[in-house]
Amino acid sequence: MSSFREYEDARLPRDCERLTDAAIHGLARRFPELSARRVISRGQAAGFVLAAAVLVALLWRWPEATLLALVDALSAIFAAGVLFRAFLAWYGARTSDRAVPRVPADLPLYTILVPLYREAAIVPDLVRALGALDYPKSRLQILLIVEADDDETVAAAERHALAPFEVLAVPPSLPRTKPKATNYALHFARGEFLVIFDAEDRPEPDQLLKSIAAFRAAPRAVACLQARLAPHNLADGWLVKVFFLDFDLWFNVYLPGLERLGVPMPLGGTSNHFRTQVLREVGAWDPFNVTEDADLGLRLAQLGHRVAMLDSTTFEEMPSRLDVWIRQRSRWLKGYMQTWLVHGRNARMLTAKVGWGGFLAFQLFIGGAVLSALANPWLWIVFVCSSATSRQDFAFVSGVGVLGCNGLLTLLAMAGSPRRDVRGLAPYGLMVSLYWVLISVAGYRALWHLATKPFHWEKTAHGLSPHA
Repeated sequence: MSSFREYEDARLPRDCERLTDAAIHGLARRFPELSARRVISRGQAAGFVLAAAVLVALLWRWPEATLLALVDALSAIFAAGVLFRAFLAWYGARTSDRAVPRVPADLPLYTILVPLYREAAIVPDLVRALGALDYPKSRLQILLIVEADDDETVAAAERHALAPFEVLAVPPSLPRTKPKATNYALHFARGEFLVIFDAEDRPEPDQLLKSIAAFRAAPRAVACLQARLAPHNLADGWLVKVFFLDFDLWFNVYLPGLERLGVPMPLGGTSNHFRTQVLREVGAWDPFNVTEDADLGLRLAQLGHRVAMLDSTTFEEMPSRLDVWIRQRSRWLKGYMQTWLVHGRNARMLTAKVGWGGFLAFQLFIGGAVLSALANPWLWIVFVCSSATSRQDFAFVSGVGVLGCNGLLTLLAMAGSPRRDVRGLAPYGLMVSLYWVLISVAGYRALWHLATKPFHWEKTAHGLSPHA
């Protein structure tokens, strides 16, 4: 066993403050225009204020026409985002002719980062899951990253971590976020390749072998491989089942569609495999972005690298309680807002790297996810109210937006991906409209948090499932 105190004595340089400072401010110093430390630029703030002033003036002068035009715009925005997802579902579900790469005989050192915070109860399961990986233990470095003042998790990690596990304590500092902790741990990563897992993850045993084979067969421009995610607690109720339909589309058709198009791809929060040197070169994770994964996928594209899908699955515990799900989805949407604002600041810089097609895909996929969540409830309200008052113009426009988009999302969820082999879930696709109402609740909660506490990380509780 390697305790964090022993590890500190043996390896950790004495300048902890310097490493902590680099973990927090390194990206902002190297690429200030790509850091979420400044959420909204002056130009963006001025643009929002000007747009709000123009809207108020138009509503004052031509209220009815302006309202109808606003409903038109909301319907068009919602439809554009959903139609792009439908296109990705068609394009990403096409059969791939990619050859299965062979696993090389000379396996490199592989680093696994696992950030832990208040998760002492699931450390034993985590250690068993990672211990089952089909990879030589002598070629593994597994860093359990704990917060130094989280005594219970530190004790659990020290108690269960035998070689090749190492326990690394992160000095307490703000912002207290997962990307800050992983940035700190990156200083100690020795592997040529690196993957990040969450505490509740159960990766397929051959995932690292598949990753090495895929990296060796891929062009050097491919800096990251994204594995698929799926629940291991599908029996936990309707919310997990609908969540599974969402993830099924996300990882099996939407992201493969973005990869096929050659446009920027947001990463999932776990099972991201990196070339370690490239990860360091691009500034690693943004400690001020609460969906550091989505941001990093966009930043890799901004700096000339590519993300590809990995044909392997990691099983994780998905929230089965509504309050936990709302908090998690609020954090995701707040991070998407941060990412959209950060990478939308300089259209010229973005298009120079990813082209106008990549810029448009970014607006539709990231911006569309945010704006659709915010537009959805207003379109429902306008549709119900205008239908009740026989305002056919408003009812038609809002109905096309909200009924058409929710109907298409329902069809996509019920159809699923070609990989989906869990039978009996298609009827849960009929609950997508309710699911999107919950996403809208999380969206407005995220917008409030973006304004009041942009860097606050809402921890998702794990270990709650009796079926996990």
